[in-house]
Amino acid sequence: MPESVTGDQLVERLEALDVQGPPEKGYVYVKNDMETPRTPDSVNELPSTAWEPTLSISTAEHWEKELLQDPKNRLALSALSGTDPKQVLTQRSATIADTQNFNIKIQLEGAPITNQRSSGRCWLFAATNVFRVAIMRRYNLKEFELSQSYLFFWDKLEKANYFLEQILDTTDEELDGRLVQTLMASPVGDGGQWDMVANLVEKYGLVPQTLYPDSHNAMNSSTMASLITTKLRENALELRRLANKSPNPRSTLGSVKDKMMQDIHRILTIMLGPPPNPNKDMVWEYYDKDDNFGSLTTSPLDFAGELSSKASVEANRGADVHELFSLVNDPRNTYGDLLSVSRLGNVVGLRGVRYVNVNMDTIKAACIAMLKAELPIFFGSDVGKFSDSKTGIMDPGLIDYELGFDIRLGMTKAQRLKTGESAMTHAMVLTAVHVDEDGKPVRWRVQNSWGEGAGTKGWFVMSDGWMDEFVYQAVVDPKFVSKEIRDVLKKEPKMLPLWDPMGALA
Repeated sequence: MPESVTGDQLVERLEALDVQGPPEKGYVYVKNDMETPRTPDSVNELPSTAWEPTLSISTAEHWEKELLQDPKNRLALSALSGTDPKQVLTQRSATIADTQNFNIKIQLEGAPITNQRSSGRCWLFAATNVFRVAIMRRYNLKEFELSQSYLFFWDKLEKANYFLEQILDTTDEELDGRLVQTLMASPVGDGGQWDMVANLVEKYGLVPQTLYPDSHNAMNSSTMASLITTKLRENALELRRLANKSPNPRSTLGSVKDKMMQDIHRILTIMLGPPPNPNKDMVWEYYDKDDNFGSLTTSPLDFAGELSSKASVEANRGADVHELFSLVNDPRNTYGDLLSVSRLGNVVGLRGVRYVNVNMDTIKAACIAMLKAELPIFFGSDVGKFSDSKTGIMDPGLIDYELGFDIRLGMTKAQRLKTGESAMTHAMVLTAVHVDEDGKPVRWRVQNSWGEGAGTKGWFVMSDGWMDEFVYQAVVDPKFVSKEIRDVLKKEPKMLPLWDPMGALA
């Protein structure tokens, strides 16, 4: 130290160099002007500054300079800017842990793997994949597929009718109000819910896929959906105009509605083909798994109704598929409540959607009990979150966004619902579960409807952690839940608005 530098002057120089912390083992830490400052772990640790309503170019320039000073960020830029970040950030540990090995698995899972193609019919595929297991047991089949298009046809027609009824019922509402705009948003969307498919089966029955196979427009539904939607919106405006001129619209506008519905029926028939009549006999010919020929003459309604017969129920391990109901996990609402969604349905005069709201432990216990009883389970989830359709893995640890972007995603399930971040977007089927030594689930086997090219020849695997976060619904047999849960179905439902995320259609 030069003799001319005093102790006070040294202190001033050290302060100017931003010495951090007390000297330790004879050393001091001096901050470099070029060093990237430590990012606070949360916004609560940020220093207080005045709120700026506008974004300045100089601020963005400063952020960019600061960002690219870190070699890790430069590496991330090179790695992630030219490809799908999900592929780069996939964690090997998740792909190793999420295997297709299960210690509880139903023997007859249902085959073949189905493919909804470019349509939103997952709910119909998942439901018919549950129904078909009962039919396969009843008729000793190796493979079998029900016609999803048959239900698709009648669902579109019923939804059109349901929509026009809702429009006539809301003529006193403002056209640009939230309710009417929500009705107008998707009059005949491809999606649906368990109670909606139950309505279709009750009114129209079931048909083997060989007797009403997919047309091009069933497999590629966007053009048909767009045409029908445009026509129904036009019809809605006309109905509202005429209703405002009539003191009793329902007594005077019947012929107008019939003409509108006939137009929709024409579009559907031309694009999907004429469906079998629900009340008229069809002849279904098949080979059983022992290669014996069989033939059944029955109507679609009788074919579906026979699943409640003593012989079918006994063959299906004592389960009547017509008695299944929905458990949901909606942490925004009270567990033990019966939930429904106002103005959500498809068949006028039949049931609306009904959800018994329970915690995830209740849903899992019912699912495990059903799988032990050899019964498949329809479930609804947000399939796009932390999943990979190529590998068929669904796991919240699958993609490490923090590694690539230095961000943490920490919303709860309730918060995701409240902010529109998550909802039921896809329906699939559970056929197996792997449990640990304490009987706790580790991972679940999932039958999807995206063909054999997705996942492991069409099969997906879901970690139990993913189930907690992104599964919202499981359709179960009443005998696998407590009487307390069954009795919830007798309650008056809490009605959620049409735009609630629980009104999302898988």
